[in-house]
Amino acid sequence: MARYQHTFVDGDASAIPIRDAATVMIVRDEPEFSVLMVQRASRATFGASAWVFPGGRVDASDLADGASELTADVNNVEDAAGKGGAPWRTAAVRETLEEAGVLLSIDPSASVLPDKGTVASMRTSVRDDGVDLADVLADHSIELDLGGLLEVGRFITPAGPPRRFDTWFFLAEAPDGQDVTPDGSEVVNARWVSPTAALELWHQDEFPLMSVTHRMLACLRRYRSVAEVVEHAASRPELRRVRVNDPDGAYEVLLPEDDGYDDADLEVEHGWVRL
Repeated sequence: MARYQHTFVDGDASAIPIRDAATVMIVRDEPEFSVLMVQRASRATFGASAWVFPGGRVDASDLADGASELTADVNNVEDAAGKGGAPWRTAAVRETLEEAGVLLSIDPSASVLPDKGTVASMRTSVRDDGVDLADVLADHSIELDLGGLLEVGRFITPAGPPRRFDTWFFLAEAPDGQDVTPDGSEVVNARWVSPTAALELWHQDEFPLMSVTHRMLACLRRYRSVAEVVEHAASRPELRRVRVNDPDGAYEVLLPEDDGYDDADLEVEHGWVRL
């Protein structure tokens, strides 16, 4: 269970547009089960200085074959991204390359994998020169296997913050032979950390987290290896709603398997998880 003060706003919540976004939890077993986290810049409008998973908005360049409408039905938790939608997965790959210098989901059947220099050059083209990821991949004869990104959750930012996002969360294994390098603009630090250690540091006020990141780390800490969490995610268990108890205004966020989840009074948190 995690406690957060939650502020509700009066008026029309639709006045704040909901933007589509994607983020990815990249995991490895070296030397223990860990996840890649990056720290947002202190000047960021949303989540300043927070430790997060790589990710960001779904851009027009991420859309599949001329799709003009992207926003998913917020009432349908099994829509586009959950059924294998490419735009969200492409956005997760692109944002990870831009922010952390890591290229995910390279087709495992490829005869030659890009070296560090090639990945760095691709990052510069996408991040600094504004070249579409698809064009950069084609220039280097690289194909992606987006099936390597496993959808494991969805959260919609509550009304109130300066920005709202409808974010799909993915899980991916860390690729071999690539270095993590923060871009120095959107993210200023990066580290591999066990989910349990990250939550302990948060409790010590040494590792600022947004509440949604806290919840997904709480899910990840149930697993002991990449193989274990990937096997579970690949089985596509049912999405389960995050619940909230709020008897005294403390806003107690409960994940499935938390004590009190089944008896939670309110379901005001727009979040669903598979892990």
